Amino acid sequence: MTDGATLDLSGYHLAVDEQFDGLDLAETRWFPYYTPHWSSRAATRARSEVSGGTLKLRIDADTAPWSPEYDGDVRVAHLQTGQFSGPMRSPVGQHRFRAGLVVREEQDEERLWLPHFGVIEARVRGIRQPSAMVALWPIGFEDQGVNSGEICIFEIFGSEIDGTGGLVGVGVKPQRDPRLVMDFEKVRVEGDLTAFHDYAVEWLPDRLRFFIDGRLVKVVEQSIDYPVQLMLDVYELPTDAPRDTSAHPLVFEVAHVREYRPRVT
Repeated sequence: MTDGATLDLSGYHLAVDEQFDGLDLAETRWFPYYTPHWSSRAATRARSEVSGGTLKLRIDADTAPWSPEYDGDVRVAHLQTGQFSGPMRSPVGQHRFRAGLVVREEQDEERLWLPHFGVIEARVRGIRQPSAMVALWPIGFEDQGVNSGEICIFEIFGSEIDGTGGLVGVGVKPQRDPRLVMDFEKVRVEGDLTAFHDYAVEWLPDRLRFFIDGRLVKVVEQSIDYPVQLMLDVYELPTDAPRDTSAHPLVFEVAHVREYRPRVT
């Protein structure tokens, strides 16, 4: 029993332990394209490597923007654990991040790893570069469009990392789910965010509890009651300055991703 301020896994069992200890990604879990329905598989395939016991998602100097039509100069290396979208030219698809989106390439439905309640945890390193952002966002599978809420386990902007710590975004974003309200904040974390840290959410039927290195940092008094897919990303975002490729590749390193499910009593 704990005081509630630390992550207690005694009521859970480890259901998925993605250690990245092989040579390739598990195709039964990871779909290596970033919402390709809004673009194409060719333009959104992740550059990645599994080596030395970690996953490395990479943006190179020659990585092109994933969707100039809809997202300008944004570049991304991304994995997701599901895929749902509609027919060509329809507005049906996951992660409708702006108005006016229509399907540019039809995709088969993929239901690879869709958690529903429990604990989701990842051990990752941030990137201290002004244009970089790394994140783990479980989002609704959206086979019903209203089921689109987002649980932000972490998002870390390189521009918000300093010499003694940085800001980590955590919380819930409703996206297009009218049953949710925005409850998201950036919490200050001391320590080197480019070193490995553990980020987790305890997803309960009535609330969500967010942890960094096992320590409670935020409670959201609402929840999501539908399956989600994991969205694991590194972005290169445009800045006011011309693009500087001297720091490339931008490498987002992930030691593991885990799902714990409630024990059946």
